[in-house]
Amino acid sequence: MRRYRKRLPQLKNRFFMTDGGLETTLMFHEGMDLPCFAAFDLLKDEAGWAALHRYFATYARIARDNRTGLVLETPTWRANPDWGAKLGYDAAALADVNRKSVSLLLELRAGFEAPETPVVIAGVLGPRGDGYRVDARMTAARARDYHAAQVDTFAGTDADMVSGYTLNYVEEAIGIAQAARAAAMPVSISFTVETDGRLPSGMALGEAIERTDGESGGHPVYYMINCAHPTHFHDVVAAGGAWTRRIQGIRANASKRSHKELDESPDLDAGNPVELGAQYRELKTLLPHLSIAGGCCGTDHRHVGEICLALKAA
Repeated sequence: MRRYRKRLPQLKNRFFMTDGGLETTLMFHEGMDLPCFAAFDLLKDEAGWAALHRYFATYARIARDNRTGLVLETPTWRANPDWGAKLGYDAAALADVNRKSVSLLLELRAGFEAPETPVVIAGVLGPRGDGYRVDARMTAARARDYHAAQVDTFAGTDADMVSGYTLNYVEEAIGIAQAARAAAMPVSISFTVETDGRLPSGMALGEAIERTDGESGGHPVYYMINCAHPTHFHDVVAAGGAWTRRIQGIRANASKRSHKELDESPDLDAGNPVELGAQYRELKTLLPHLSIAGGCCGTDHRHVGEICLALKAA
């Protein structure tokens, strides 16, 4: 059942949490091998399904214990044609794994949802190329066509919405928003930024949000920032204008390292969970509509627990 597609509860000024850094948790804490950083590949067998179920159940319990909403997001950040081909997935196999990812989260929702803990299911899309570098750059029209198959697959499931993450140039964001509009799917768009608060393409964050809205008919239900530490974008949002009101979610990294430093690092920088929670609370004073929070690279249940406590207190 497409429970919330026409009435997303996270748009009603209520706090919702998400999970943390899925891939870094599985690799560094669980010791799993994730070729191409692709968590979706775990859905190919029962052991992988069980591992993902355990991971997401941890966050569902945090939401239940804190009596807060939860946005569960599929492990399909790499489940697009270019990355899928590297792992031997053709179009049919990719469509199947995207559908399986929704089934996994529907199973979790059935076990954890309660009136005080609504669970929204989002189908995740990632960039065609590398999340940290602007490669395989497309026009907005080409990006729309490229991502349409994954969006359409999610539209055919019981997912409530789709979410585009770690987008580093504006044309790809526009294309995803246009594909979602064509499929009548709500969509959130999340940009990543460098240590100067600008997209890896060099574009200002505010300009990227305004252009995406302008060229998609304002279709995104909200915007997010992910895969960057709060210190990287604090000053940008502090000096921002009306566009900051479109930012409703943050999934920050645990580490203050740059994208280049993270790419080259053999270890996991888990940062300070309590400090990260306090930084989210500060961001709440700058972003009036911030109501969805979780983590990205290096974060785990400890970070998200602190973030949840800090934002509930705020």
